[in-house]
Amino acid sequence: MLFKKLDILVIRAFLGPFAATFFITLLVLVMQFFWLYIDDFVGKGLEPRVIAEFILYQSAVLVPLALPLSVLLSSLMTFGSLGESFELVAIKSAGISLLRFMRPLFWIAALISGVAFVFSNYVIPVANLKSRTLLADIIYAKPAFDLKEGVFYDKINGYAIKIGKKESDSLIRDVVIYEQGNILQDNFLIARSGVMRVTGNKRILEFRLQDGWRYQERGNMYEQGNTEYVRIGFKEFNKQFDLSSLGFTNRTADSVNKNNERMYSMRQLEKAIDSLKTDNANDRARYERDMFQPFTFPKLQDSAGKRYNDSLGIAPTGLTSSDAWLPDSARESVTNLAQNAAVSVRISGESMAATMREKERVYRKHVIEWHRKIVLSLACLVLFLVGAPLGSIIRKGGLGTPLIFAILFFMIYYFTSTTGEKMAKEDTITPLAGMWLASSVLIPVGLFLTYKALNDAPLLNKEFYDRMRQNWGKRLRTGR
Repeated sequence: MLFKKLDILVIRAFLGPFAATFFITLLVLVMQFFWLYIDDFVGKGLEPRVIAEFILYQSAVLVPLALPLSVLLSSLMTFGSLGESFELVAIKSAGISLLRFMRPLFWIAALISGVAFVFSNYVIPVANLKSRTLLADIIYAKPAFDLKEGVFYDKINGYAIKIGKKESDSLIRDVVIYEQGNILQDNFLIARSGVMRVTGNKRILEFRLQDGWRYQERGNMYEQGNTEYVRIGFKEFNKQFDLSSLGFTNRTADSVNKNNERMYSMRQLEKAIDSLKTDNANDRARYERDMFQPFTFPKLQDSAGKRYNDSLGIAPTGLTSSDAWLPDSARESVTNLAQNAAVSVRISGESMAATMREKERVYRKHVIEWHRKIVLSLACLVLFLVGAPLGSIIRKGGLGTPLIFAILFFMIYYFTSTTGEKMAKEDTITPLAGMWLASSVLIPVGLFLTYKALNDAPLLNKEFYDRMRQNWGKRLRTGR
């Protein structure tokens, strides 16, 4: 009964900070992403529905990164608060070890890791596909229609429009419109005033102009004298512009990005890795076989050398020079042919090597993505093994000290993981070693902290270090 109450106590103390830190961390990561692409979102006339859809997809993509940091910070806060209120001391005095007290949260962290794995394997590929397609559509969309006074607006294909003054949302004055479709010169139109209106579907811009002139040149650009200059005055003139190419109007199909490794589940990655491995091996064997296939000297060199040596009575030690058995008239041409063939082989070899490097890089990226799904899931457990004993050592609750340590260890995890992934992509180390580098660094740290916490070691106790400094000072003064 006592153990059951303790389990409920520690689980309740953990779930509140975990929920809060998870949503805060996810919000910070999403805002960081928007900060990188803020210039691509401004001025596109995006509907709130499109922005909300993109936030939903991007939040789902960032969930596996937010979960480990949330587990680390919440475990630090939980055990730090229990240590600060001396509840851990009371529990240890009752004969209950720290490992027994950590056990319910260990299973909670394992459950979170399982949820993270399911999320990474089934939800993240779809969210990645949707967010990448939507982001590309937003980035490549033209800015929404925004006509300003005294500034030429040239985002509408084939036109440049300038308005001298806006007296209201619709009444405009001193209008100049350049039409850029004439190969002779730019036709243009000027008007003193007019009314501007955009249709309800925002696809057509209509100008109802008054008191103006239209200037146009007609003729053939290849016949200098066969052109005519036309000027037409008008009291009223209607001009329409197609705005369908502006803003965010057309959505790209998701199938465009479906062949990226980040869009695959583990089963799909395994099939792709097996296919890539087989194709790369076949391509490498084919390249090696086809490299010297156009040449006949690999087949004839030994027999030619044997015939030459036998005719001169020389021991068959191989050919040392072709000049001895070539006529003078053929030596230069044969040398040029050999040099050209060597250059051709070198260029072909470099091209084949570059192709194989790219194929191997694609293969490594698929293997890296396969390991990523497991590594990001187990990161919740790894960082819990760091956060729980560290919280019981520092014995500080709240967001102050735990937040500092959480950021420190998460930065170590993130930078180590990023470095390992980069080295694996560059083929410096294997994908297995690169993706598990961060875990191999932090697991020993977690075990060390757990050992220190079990033995109540004053690892982060300021008084312990003050006493140590005083003892060393006394020894230095006494010479002992």
